[in-house]
Amino acid sequence: MTYDRLVCANCAAPVSEGRCPVCRANRERMQQENFFAGLNPMTLVALLAVLVAAVALLAHQTA
Repeated sequence: MTYDRLVCANCAAPVSEGRCPVCRANRERMQQENFFAGLNPMTLVALLAVLVAAVALLAHQTA
């Protein structure tokens, strides 16, 4: 899950804005947990499309 969609229970602001210490702590924890946590879903879809295209090109060149 990306933290840009999470809402802080402490200050009711998006966690990505980091308005309070709780938001900042959770944002840091989520960024350290996973490299992909900070990426939005469209970026992940674009990376997946590039990966599929690269594999298809490699398969076409070896055939």
